[in-house]
Amino acid sequence: MPIQTLQFVAHHAQGLDPNYTTWMDVMEKYGYRTQKFGKLDYTSGHHSISNRVEAWTRDVAFLLRQEGRPMVNLIPKKTKVRVMQRDWKNTDRAVNWLRKEGINYTQPFVLYLGLNLPHPYPSPSSGENFGSSTFHTSLYWLKKVSYDAIKIPKWSPLSEMHPIDYYSSYTKNCTGKFTEKEIKNIRAFYYAMCAETDAMLGEVILALRQLDLLRKTIVIYASDHGELAMEHRQFYKMSMYEASAHVPLLIMGPGIKANLQVSNVVSLVDIYPTMLDIAGIPLPQNLSGYSLLPLSSEMFKKEQKFKNLHPPWILSQFHGCNVNASTYMLRTNQWKYIAYSDGASVLPQLFDLSSDPDELTNIATKFPEVTYSLDQKLRSIINYPKVSASVHQYNKEEFIKWKQSIGENYSNVIANLRWHQDWLKEPRKYESAIDLWLKAHSDPKKFEQK
Repeated sequence: MPIQTLQFVAHHAQGLDPNYTTWMDVMEKYGYRTQKFGKLDYTSGHHSISNRVEAWTRDVAFLLRQEGRPMVNLIPKKTKVRVMQRDWKNTDRAVNWLRKEGINYTQPFVLYLGLNLPHPYPSPSSGENFGSSTFHTSLYWLKKVSYDAIKIPKWSPLSEMHPIDYYSSYTKNCTGKFTEKEIKNIRAFYYAMCAETDAMLGEVILALRQLDLLRKTIVIYASDHGELAMEHRQFYKMSMYEASAHVPLLIMGPGIKANLQVSNVVSLVDIYPTMLDIAGIPLPQNLSGYSLLPLSSEMFKKEQKFKNLHPPWILSQFHGCNVNASTYMLRTNQWKYIAYSDGASVLPQLFDLSSDPDELTNIATKFPEVTYSLDQKLRSIINYPKVSASVHQYNKEEFIKWKQSIGENYSNVIANLRWHQDWLKEPRKYESAIDLWLKAHSDPKKFEQK
């Protein structure tokens, strides 16, 4: 969502209002022609009923597998290039638009292409209810991966995992035994899917070059999340670990310094002001982000100046499924601080990324001064206990509305969501757990936001 909007998640109580002004809307107002192709889920999230129910009931006292065990699927064809047909179709549409319309515009344009890759695919053998857990590619792409160079990530023993991480690993069906070959294959297939994504972007850049547009076009590539690929005994996202939260952000074009790798921490909310800054459009006053143009411009020589413009931290938060507490991350170049829920009921995590890049050792209790300082900074940015309380109340209210809408089919519907493999063993037990959760007292006034 922050890629298209200007604010952090806490400012969006629900899915983005379709009438909300995105940076594309602003640029269109200032004379830009805009076009969008592909994945556009920032208004709805395209979340399934399973995703929603799992998120709403994360405070319920049960533990259920919500995903299929991650697996790989290979198309054994060296000539199979277009594996993700939908993404290739949207790439073709973007390229054709450039060739037929973009080239003829006398006014500047913005083209947005949203790709689904390299997301895992739904597991075809287990049905849609089992979730997206198949890393799928062809021999053509897999041969581009240096298999022997793939490293097996280190795991903490299950008994030593942080309780939130254990919940995530369990609900993602990753607490069982995995061979090194399984883990290596998942990572190799993911890299192959990245290679296919790269080829799609290459088609767009090639079209810009052939149309003589590349020299006067700024290209930005970003991702809304990463992929754990079995790091920390998890796959997919929904985590504040680097593999999930640290995403690529590449900028190229006229006036952009080539081959510059920036070490400063920046955020996806910075894209909104960056786009407007590129276009010379005045920036609104209520932005959560900062323009990255000063940091990437050829005229900009010293990163130290940028520190005066952009704070030395970034904020991330998550309130969805596969994590049983609202999660908040404050990240600096050296430190990563992760707080949960109300800040007291769940122990926080602190990692020194300079000495522990794999994020294996939680040192929150070892360095109480650092932990306290970062927590105070986080609270000055966002009142996270209050946000967590609001989310808690929202989840319960939304579940009640959904349950009422299902009526007499409730027991059957809830039993056959993605967690059906566990739920159907003891359906009364899990329904009773939800009933107890719903009966727990909540004071609506406690959750009012000011």
